[in-house]
Amino acid sequence: MEASYKSESESEAWPGTQRPGTGTVSAAVREHLRKLCLREFPCGAGSWNKSRFLPQTWRTWRELVPKEEDVVSPGEETVEALLGLVRSPHSPWALLNDSNAEDSFLRELAIRNPLMITDTFFYSYFRSLRVVDKEVTLVDKDLLKFLKLEELVLSANRIKEVDATNLPPTLKVLELYGNEISSMECLCAHPPASLQHLGLGHNKLLGPLESLYVTADHWPNLVSLDLGFNDLTDLQSMVASLRTLRHLRLLVLQGNPLALVPYYRGLTIDSLAQLCVLDDITVSPNEKHLFRGLSLNGDLLAQEAQFVVTIGNIRGVLDTSVLDPEPGPEGPFVAYSYYVTYDFVRDEEGEADEDTGELAEIVKPSPSSELLVEESPEEVGEDVIKDIVGGVTEEVEGSLESEVEESGESELSVISGPSTVLQTPRASAEELAKLRLRIDPRLCPSPGTVLFNTTHKPWAEVIPCGYEMQHSLRDLVPLKAFLLAGTTVTIVEEKILSWPVVLPAVDSPLSAKRGKGEKDKKGKEKDRKGQGEKEPAKERKVPKKKKELPKELRQDPPILQVLGRGLVILEPLLAGEPLVSTVCNFGMVRTLTSDRLTLARDSKKIKKVAKKEKPKAVNPIYESDYHPEPLTVEVQIQLNQCRSAEEALRMFAV
Repeated sequence: MEASYKSESESEAWPGTQRPGTGTVSAAVREHLRKLCLREFPCGAGSWNKSRFLPQTWRTWRELVPKEEDVVSPGEETVEALLGLVRSPHSPWALLNDSNAEDSFLRELAIRNPLMITDTFFYSYFRSLRVVDKEVTLVDKDLLKFLKLEELVLSANRIKEVDATNLPPTLKVLELYGNEISSMECLCAHPPASLQHLGLGHNKLLGPLESLYVTADHWPNLVSLDLGFNDLTDLQSMVASLRTLRHLRLLVLQGNPLALVPYYRGLTIDSLAQLCVLDDITVSPNEKHLFRGLSLNGDLLAQEAQFVVTIGNIRGVLDTSVLDPEPGPEGPFVAYSYYVTYDFVRDEEGEADEDTGELAEIVKPSPSSELLVEESPEEVGEDVIKDIVGGVTEEVEGSLESEVEESGESELSVISGPSTVLQTPRASAEELAKLRLRIDPRLCPSPGTVLFNTTHKPWAEVIPCGYEMQHSLRDLVPLKAFLLAGTTVTIVEEKILSWPVVLPAVDSPLSAKRGKGEKDKKGKEKDRKGQGEKEPAKERKVPKKKKELPKELRQDPPILQVLGRGLVILEPLLAGEPLVSTVCNFGMVRTLTSDRLTLARDSKKIKKVAKKEKPKAVNPIYESDYHPEPLTVEVQIQLNQCRSAEEALRMFAV
């Protein structure tokens, strides 16, 4: 028989105050038995069934005569009635819903034969003890009283060390999941020789010496071993020790930093030829063939994890530029760009180069940041014109233009500026101090991580980031902590104001005199024409040039605004999944007004660019069927894994 003890998280909290000795395994067992009320009504012996347990010498001769029906004394209950009280779900004495079959058996036994419920019975009855989430801190010596105990489950407690001398020698299964054990050394002092399964997942095992405690010298009969989700880092030493366990068939190492190296599964399979299941996945003959011979060169492989971060398209961005007024000759000229940031743990052992894609804009403006200007009609390509012209009619243009005129013509203009591209220089220390005041605190990376960003792109309906970055890390313990925490993805809008360095010239008395002289000169030329003289070629009338914008501009520090920010869960990568792919959805940020202004601006641009083309019809934006696209960004993070021994040696051989 077995007895299992459910945790308080699985059932209601046990009533009563703490007693001396709580915190030990035996105290938790006694508390559970007390909660079953095996010596209280309707169980046990009492006034409700005393006649059944009176000595025969006290009975009268009438009571000893066999009767057809079992008649009890007044005030007592039959066995069937008592059993009904514990079996009925509506009874106040019914077991809790999460109670197991062993609890039910003990209560019925306490009704049928309550005299059997003794300490001696319990110590010889239990073959399995399950004490889960009971705040246990000590495995005490009273466990040795359980003479036939084969399974001991002490998961989700607060055990830091286990005195192996207090473990019954009959144990075959020992589970200590979710405790605070930092080393297996305490278990190896006097391990149960017949143990077949050892579960130490989700503890705090750390250090290269842990591989010394998983050898056949300590566990000669071990068939199954679970060390998952600890902080083990030395894969080569671990598999070398596990090779001595000749009976090992099931192994779990996922969740450890050592399982993040690309050749982890291949090296483990090739090193442990007798292994049948690794991380809950059956080892196939094909896998054994692909990684054959890898263990011979295991010491030559670099312990390094590799991730590839890919950021795809951004959708649903609000076109903020249509809300800005048209710049005058004195500025400011406004430029908008958009990019995505994410934080990733930085390898302390191998410093990254400057051109790794780390976010430089927060600390220093990127040299690649350009002032975005509105393209003039001459600079727009023919293919672009055809694409734009294909979707706008003159009727739509007229209606939208009238709409915009009512709200103000200045809202139509976007970014005006020079046709030259300005490079943003690196900021000085003083400029950085000013820049930090404009930084959104949400753009600061988490402790122990570095912020990376995509290339700055102008606004579009769909902004293609086209970003791909490989991260190689050798410090694996901080990497595990980072994967458990996840990465924060942020969509950022960068706004840069530019001002003319030299203001445009204004009218002055000198220019007025110059204008008067030119007027007299023109009068003389007119007289010459009247006399039949020809106009000199160099003085012929030429087309009037457009007003040029200032060529030299100075830029203010960029103004950063977070459009959307969210957490991407990376724990599946630690649990064995090779890829995390998601679309971060930050909700709606676009409005009907802004989209109408954007369409009106594009319509006006088309009129300038494609006067000869006949535009095709498109539907205007109506409020009834307006469904804007939410602000989203595509994110994908892949953990590199080797598919063969040849690939592993080619990529990671030192």
